[in-house]
Amino acid sequence: MRRETQNILLVLFGGALLKLALTGTYLRYVKPALQPWLVLTGVVMVLLAVVAIGRDLVTSRTGAAPPAGDHDDHGDHGGHGGSRSPWLLLLPVLAVFLISPPALGADTVSRSADSNTNRSEGAAARFAPLPGGDVVPMTVTDFVTRTAWDDSGSLDGRTVRLVGFVVRQDGVTHVARLVIACCAADASPVKVRLDGAGVDALVVDEWIEVTGEAVPGSATEETGYVPTFRVERVVPTAAPETPYEF
Repeated sequence: MRRETQNILLVLFGGALLKLALTGTYLRYVKPALQPWLVLTGVVMVLLAVVAIGRDLVTSRTGAAPPAGDHDDHGDHGGHGGSRSPWLLLLPVLAVFLISPPALGADTVSRSADSNTNRSEGAAARFAPLPGGDVVPMTVTDFVTRTAWDDSGSLDGRTVRLVGFVVRQDGVTHVARLVIACCAADASPVKVRLDGAGVDALVVDEWIEVTGEAVPGSATEETGYVPTFRVERVVPTAAPETPYEF
């Protein structure tokens, strides 16, 4: 690979990482705690490119021979042109700058198993008391965990508000979120079955704020620990800045 190609790729890759990290787009792919590392990596890549370009400029002015290993690849000799495969590395960079792929959504949940895949017996630990108020805001993950493993009945009769996107599997409508430990590559779905008037008309992948109550005893091994939520109110909402739960 030519040195000019290496430097261009370093600048573009570093710039792509900085764009993701500084615009908040990185939240579509990784958890918030990784932002400093993205910024650091992007800065280092850009600095490496700047140093290499500066060294090449000094070399060209002094007429010194280029450092060992800085010559063109074998395919560059004889006017036949070098290998074009390194330029394929530009494809992910162009995807970041031109397309900005969205966060994972309903399609990922639909292609997963029918159960809430990140539930475990270890979740059956002590649960903190729910806050007071007429409506309790909860993450989908916390709601699913409580309905499956909290034997105290803390959710019985409580009105809960969940925020997630709409998923439809086998004619059943769910509100769901994706949970990540590090990045979108390890995402696992958590979902809640919606029961109420009008839920079948909800648009798949639409973000909603849904208010209602848990159906006691609905999150069992037979249902894949997917609880049923008796819907009282559904309101479309904007996708949150952080689309994943942790």
